[in-house]
Amino acid sequence: MKAKSVTLPTSLPKIDFQAIADDFRYLNPNDPAAWPLVPKITLLFGLFVALLAAGWWFLWSDQWLELESKQQEEASLKQQYIDKKRQAVNLDLHIQQLAEIDRSFGALLKQLPNKSEIEALLIEINQAGLGRGLQFDLFRPGQEQVKDFYAELPVSVKINGSYHDIGAFAADIAKLPRIVTLNNISITPVGKDATVLSLDATTKTFRYLDEEELAKHKKPGGAK
Repeated sequence: MKAKSVTLPTSLPKIDFQAIADDFRYLNPNDPAAWPLVPKITLLFGLFVALLAAGWWFLWSDQWLELESKQQEEASLKQQYIDKKRQAVNLDLHIQQLAEIDRSFGALLKQLPNKSEIEALLIEINQAGLGRGLQFDLFRPGQEQVKDFYAELPVSVKINGSYHDIGAFAADIAKLPRIVTLNNISITPVGKDATVLSLDATTKTFRYLDEEELAKHKKPGGAK
């Protein structure tokens, strides 16, 4: 029995665009059921696109914006979680560092005298100069200046003595248990004797404010 040969079409069927155009030209808008196939498909496709556009405009656009907002919020919360987790992991280290800062601050604070100790400190400064054989021509405490948590007391001094004695006096000031600084230093020879020098300087010492002074300083209009 011989097999029958099948002949395949050599080209696709041609589309009659003129017939399609005529279908659209002679449509009866009052009887859509009688429309040809192509206009019906076109109408259905147009309705589908219109429905998609209306859904996007009235529904999905707001939902899309809300989704983007929630995604950004999620990313922010994740970052906050990572930051807090990192802080929690390093909590012991932070506590240790805070304790070290408190100890360092306490040690520095102890170097600041209180109000009752200022007079004794001024006597120590004076005795440091006299102990080196220096002659005081001026030792005058100035107006106290209140800062954030401490007060600064300038003392104008003028002393006469040899170069080595003045240097030893400056070293003694640096060795005092309280914080004392020498500022605005000026050294000039006295008369024709170059071995005797005159030191003009401002000695500054500091004291911490008590609770009452701190409260007064922090009030509006308090001392600055």
